[in-house]
Amino acid sequence: MDLAPEATGPLFTAVGALARAVREACGSEGIFVAVNNRVSQSVPHLHVHVVPRTKGDGLRGFFWPRTRYESEEQAAAVAAAIRDARR
Repeated sequence: MDLAPEATGPLFTAVGALARAVREACGSEGIFVAVNNRVSQSVPHLHVHVVPRTKGDGLRGFFWPRTRYESEEQAAAVAAAIRDARR
């Protein structure tokens, strides 16, 4: 309801490309995609979660175990791998 109908196709084309890149970059077995708007947000906005999945990763419903990167360098390396996989 927060996304104009004409933006749905372009958004999910981008989400599909990002999901493929995240799966490749993270070596995951699959991807969990969820759309959220308004709930539990200090500034209501539509956004999409693209979460890499592996068997036994602890995802239960819409809740996944959140972990921090070991370092800023590791976070930057994952971001670079995702960017590279999108090309």
